[in-house]
Amino acid sequence: MPSDAAAAAAAFWEGWYDLLPEVSAALGEGEPHRVEHDLCVLVESLHPRLHFSLERGRTAIYALVVSGQEDPELRPYTDAWKAAGPPDDAIWEYHDSVPPVPDPTEVTVNLGEHRISLADVRVVAQVDDGVVDVAVHHPAFADLDEDSRTTMTFLPLDATLGERLAAERLRRVETAEAAPEGTIDLLEFRELVRGLTEQPDESVGASG
Repeated sequence: MPSDAAAAAAAFWEGWYDLLPEVSAALGEGEPHRVEHDLCVLVESLHPRLHFSLERGRTAIYALVVSGQEDPELRPYTDAWKAAGPPDDAIWEYHDSVPPVPDPTEVTVNLGEHRISLADVRVVAQVDDGVVDVAVHHPAFADLDEDSRTTMTFLPLDATLGERLAAERLRRVETAEAAPEGTIDLLEFRELVRGLTEQPDESVGASG
């Protein structure tokens, strides 16, 4: 681990504790934008290419996510950040990659004028030697521009698997504008991918 990563992580947590009363007040009053700039500066001091988000926690009330988006050059910085940080408690939990949501089928994404329910996402998955090629379809794709379709191709996968498992197991990801045959929903897809260590040759559906 680079020594500057450890030093940057220690400085981050010192700054976090200083800022925490303001963060807690802003979140408690439903105004997280009040601390966004200060948090941006703090995360950039750890490494300028890192991303962060404040989210609802899975077991705690709030979650702080600091992610290098699975860039191997940034992993030493997120590893150092996590190692130097406090343990999770009832108020805060800390994640060094975007975690999966408990049930992606309950998520609705607001994208411009569109409200897109992830419950309607269908995927076709082909497993090859422990990695997965996947095609993603949603009925709303026909109404979206190219950038929005791309967003809605990858977002459901990260929400379902979490950023780290998605980076580890997904190989080719395609957008299926027309509904393909042999699809599964996101919860079935998560079960498939999580089970790859036990069944590396399993395949579901066909991309075509």
